[in-house]
Amino acid sequence: MKIGPLDPKPSSAPAANERKATGGKSAGAAEPSSHVELSAAATLLGAGSAAGAEAADGTFDSDKVQRIAQAIKDGHYVVHPEVIADKLIANAQELLGKTSR
Repeated sequence: MKIGPLDPKPSSAPAANERKATGGKSAGAAEPSSHVELSAAATLLGAGSAAGAEAADGTFDSDKVQRIAQAIKDGHYVVHPEVIADKLIANAQELLGKTSR
């Protein structure tokens, strides 16, 4: 007595590697299912550097990253929570349009 499906073929759903190859889209899909546009504020936020390793001209400062990494390894990197908190508050105020300058 055989238990289970009689058809030894896999189900009609595409295999994981097939989905990756097609980007999860069906072969007949010509247009994307959604469209995303960034606001001017989001674009400006994306242009800034959160880590501070990017210079004003947009170049990456690998020397600064190395200095910080070495300071962390040596145990000399100091975190100032007050400065972080002040910058977070200033960023939030700027995003909300309530700058206090």
